[in-house]
Amino acid sequence: MSRSVAFLHTVPFLVETFSKLAIEHLPGVNTFHVVDGAILQQCFSDGVHSPKVLRRVLQQCTLAVEAGAEIVVFTCSSTSPAVDLVRPFCEEQIMKVDEPMAERAVEIGTKIGIVTTAETTLGPSADLIKSIAERYGKSVMVDARLESDAFRARVRGLMAEHDAIIRKVCAELAMDNDVLVLAQASMAHLAPSLQEEVNRPVLASPGLCMDALKRLLG
Repeated sequence: MSRSVAFLHTVPFLVETFSKLAIEHLPGVNTFHVVDGAILQQCFSDGVHSPKVLRRVLQQCTLAVEAGAEIVVFTCSSTSPAVDLVRPFCEEQIMKVDEPMAERAVEIGTKIGIVTTAETTLGPSADLIKSIAERYGKSVMVDARLESDAFRARVRGLMAEHDAIIRKVCAELAMDNDVLVLAQASMAHLAPSLQEEVNRPVLASPGLCMDALKRLLG
């Protein structure tokens, strides 16, 4: 029987990203994708801890498990606090896309710069890194930046504008931090070139998430 992984997205453009990565990194694994944009909209309007968001996250997780998924991956960093709360109620393992990235950041750095483009991601991303550092008994300094203009540009399809904003803030963060974290998967395409530009490790979640999935699936 083939293994099965479900990817749950809140924005449709990530489906292509994770589909390509799954083909490359998870050969022989059955993967499927669910897009529920209402979750992110409810995070914006009601807060990530609201009953509406929690119910929807749990419902999508339950449906994915009923469809055969043994691992459910939430690719939206904004949903991180909600995922933590519903985990005990889900039959199978839930992975947050940014967990492996946060673990890697804590492993290699003590001054960690974080770039976010959605307000709902700012707090959860910083809190995740701090909680992992505490778990490992390591002291870290977190410098988290919110670039809302980049999010609006991405939504309008203005990729050049989005990328320019991210490059600028990364150059600033690199002056005071020893590792940079691109908090959302939507920025992952910039990681290789940014790493050369700023001469610092620049971490993105999709590839590190795939490596973690490979280990989990054996």
